[in-house]
Amino acid sequence: MLLITNARIYTGFKGAPIVNALLIHDDRVLAAGAVDEITALAEPGTAQIDFNGKTILPGLTDSHMHLKQFSLGLRNVLAETDTIDECLRRVAEKAAETPAGEWITGWGWNQNVWPGGYGTAAQLDAVADGHPVCLSAKSGHAIWVNSKALELAGITAQTTDPEGGVILRGSNGEPTGILMENASELIFEKIPPASFSAMREAVLAGQEKLWSMGITGIHDFSILSLFPVLQNLDQAGLLKLRVVKGIPVEDLDTAVAAGLTTGFGSDFVKTGSVKCFMDGALGPQTAGMLEPFENSQERGIVLMTADEVFEIGRKASSHGMSLAIHAIGDRANRVVLDGYEKLREFEKANGYKGLQHRIEHAQLLHPDDLPRLAKLGIIGSMQPIHCTSDMLISDRYWGKRASGAYAFRTLLDYNTRLIFGSDAPVETPNPFVGIHAAVTRRRADGTPGEQGWNPQEKLPLHEVLHAYTAAPALSSGFGTRLGTLTSGSFADLIVLSQDPFEIQAQDLHQISPDATMVGGTWVWAKPG
Repeated sequence: MLLITNARIYTGFKGAPIVNALLIHDDRVLAAGAVDEITALAEPGTAQIDFNGKTILPGLTDSHMHLKQFSLGLRNVLAETDTIDECLRRVAEKAAETPAGEWITGWGWNQNVWPGGYGTAAQLDAVADGHPVCLSAKSGHAIWVNSKALELAGITAQTTDPEGGVILRGSNGEPTGILMENASELIFEKIPPASFSAMREAVLAGQEKLWSMGITGIHDFSILSLFPVLQNLDQAGLLKLRVVKGIPVEDLDTAVAAGLTTGFGSDFVKTGSVKCFMDGALGPQTAGMLEPFENSQERGIVLMTADEVFEIGRKASSHGMSLAIHAIGDRANRVVLDGYEKLREFEKANGYKGLQHRIEHAQLLHPDDLPRLAKLGIIGSMQPIHCTSDMLISDRYWGKRASGAYAFRTLLDYNTRLIFGSDAPVETPNPFVGIHAAVTRRRADGTPGEQGWNPQEKLPLHEVLHAYTAAPALSSGFGTRLGTLTSGSFADLIVLSQDPFEIQAQDLHQISPDATMVGGTWVWAKPG
């Protein structure tokens, strides 16, 4: 047993009591309450920690991230720079330390912040020293490669654009080095996959990084091959991160044949939802729109019809699996909701209990569609940090429509269940940066001002923390065993020197944990 006393312990965030003592037995909370009451329940010889007034919160869940890319990315080129020259300098630095001929990969560039826009293959050629290079955009919907990578993939002026993808070309018809959406797969299939042992080590490093930020659980949307890595770590007792593992739609038949169902698994690895894509992203203007982007004739892309959503959903639901569909633009979200409406009718007619289907991102919905998530019982899986990261290009590309983007308050007012994440490595997985974004609608530097961007969509702190704790648990098969610190729940918690409810909202992003516990075990402590 472990007795925690003299702490400000938030047992939950929607009407749950604040207590000052916690009794932990094995991996669970045995009791939470007043110190005298809880101390009386402790067995003789129980270890005790006096936290001297520090704050304890339930462990936080990132409800949308890509663990493989995040973990491997810890050792790749960080391409998120203010200038293209700095990005190229980092590539050159990586090339100098990389064995000859090996791929150089990275993540994070954003052409919208570079004065010259997109980079070129020639620019990478000049610094890559013969290495093939592939740098993914911050949006995750485009890549920047050099001539060696194009050569290995057999991409020339004569290569046709694949369905759902675009190869950008110069005036001479030659590829520029930028590939969008499905065209990226032409390159990805030539990059040797990380070995099992390399992925295993990367995930161990990744989970430690997440613990240091206060994250004890994630909903992962990496490739299916990460499953055996997670299972191996779980069986070895080394996985101390609660992972809900999404299934890519292309692997749906495999999952069905294996008998997987959403929510099945262990305390550390559970099967999640089937992940589909409806559109692209805001930055490259591939989000599916009802009306064109501002000062453009482009309406982005829509990859499925409502009937196709229904057919995928029918197969998934019939085998106990929920859907999680990526949708950014208002048209994309409408098509997803139209498909979900048909699916709910099918589920009702066939006696299926309504599975917890999701929309991933839900960045812009037409006002007519905002009530439909709650009406259909669809979860809004959103990333507050996207709101502040993208606010300037939202105004630029969506104009007046942007006033209804990232509609946290409105969706909650319609009784939509919201769960929050980061989309890491697209953005930092630091949940306190996301919490700050949802509460203030401001960047860390204060942009765009004291009131924040579209301040009518701000949320109070308790609602935001609920979306990082209990709400993800209820949405993923953990029920009430996760996301709270009450009798019977997992002893997943973080210790803070600052109480987020007692500091200024603009300082929320500066919070960092002192220690993290998962399943009654201290997994991380701040050095010193």
